[in-house]
Amino acid sequence: MTAAYPRPEPVAAADAEFWSSLRAGELRLQHCLVCDTPRHPPAPICARCGATEAHWLASAGTGEVWSFTVIHPPTLPAFSASTPYGAVVVRLDEGVFMVSNVVDCPVEELAVGQRVALAITVVDDDLALPLFRRA
Repeated sequence: MTAAYPRPEPVAAADAEFWSSLRAGELRLQHCLVCDTPRHPPAPICARCGATEAHWLASAGTGEVWSFTVIHPPTLPAFSASTPYGAVVVRLDEGVFMVSNVVDCPVEELAVGQRVALAITVVDDDLALPLFRRA
C-alpha cells in the first residue's frame, strides 16, 4: 500500500476556485478587476493597487523555470518512489510564480530558463495538480 497523497487545504473561497478550475482541466488565475494584475496564490487584496475586487481568467500555462532544487530523501512517504525529483519555481508568462514539478524531465536536465507548459495531472476525482512539461 502506498502512502496517501498530500491534499491541499483551501483556506479561502479563492483557493477553492483555483483547485476546482484545475479539476475542470483549466488553470485559472485571479486578476485584479481594477488594474488587471494577476495574483498567485490567490489573495483578498491586490498587492499592486490595494483593490479587493477580482475575477478569474484562464492562463495559457506557459512559462519558464525560474529556479529549482533536487529533492533526494523523501520528505513525505507518498513521494518516496519518485526520488530524486525536481521541485521547480515556474514564472508563468503572466508574471506570477508557481512551485511545481516538471514531469518529463530527469533532474539532471532541469535548467533555469527552460521553457515549460502546463500538464494538469489528475490524481483522483477530487484532486488535479498543476504540473509542467518541457515546452
